[in-house]
Amino acid sequence: MIYVIGLGPGGEDQLTPRALAALERCDVIIGYKTYIDLIAPQFRGKCELVVSPMRGEVERCENALRRSRKGHTVGLISSGDPGVYGMAGIMLELADQDDAVEIVPGITAACAAAAMLGAPLMHDFVVISLSDLLTPWELIEKRLQAAAAGDFVICLYNPMSHGRPDNLRRACNILLQQKSRATACGWVRNAGREGAESRLTTLERLRDEKLDMFCTVVIGNSATKFLHDRLVTPRGYLDKK
Repeated sequence: MIYVIGLGPGGEDQLTPRALAALERCDVIIGYKTYIDLIAPQFRGKCELVVSPMRGEVERCENALRRSRKGHTVGLISSGDPGVYGMAGIMLELADQDDAVEIVPGITAACAAAAMLGAPLMHDFVVISLSDLLTPWELIEKRLQAAAAGDFVICLYNPMSHGRPDNLRRACNILLQQKSRATACGWVRNAGREGAESRLTTLERLRDEKLDMFCTVVIGNSATKFLHDRLVTPRGYLDKK
């Protein structure tokens, strides 16, 4: 059996009971070092913890399949939700029909960051990763343009890194072609983890923020506003009343 488990943002209190129960059933847990470190205090000595290097997603899944086919119960872990830029997709692509695979959801960064900022995802929103390791920048650009044209709230994952220091600025410049410079925005670093921090800003100022891969950015739609130091996107309930 393979459980593909979402750990949520990383805090023990944000690991769902279903995810915890799945982890406790495993005799092998496989994951990227950062994620293994999150669960090691609870599971070291109880099962085998297998650390996998960054960008070793395919090998990680193949290892899980080999061990499962030998009779082990394997946990394959991701932060957030495994079906949102996580391990669920590649695991199902590699598994055969006879392989028992269960996807265990978790709290994704968009939801954890939104809760810290206020309530910015109350209306239609999209999630776009600015990492162009697996997706061509030309396609990311088209998706940003479409999201801006549709007046969606936009949640950005992987806004910047050492290898891609200009991606956030490039994305903001694309959005500014259709969105106001004063568009309400916010960002969160290490959402749901110790030392989490957040800031409210505007789309114009967001271009110059120095963020990293541990940050999640929320860019409002035309109705999103700052309300009592929170970021809020009205759904329209009060207008209807």
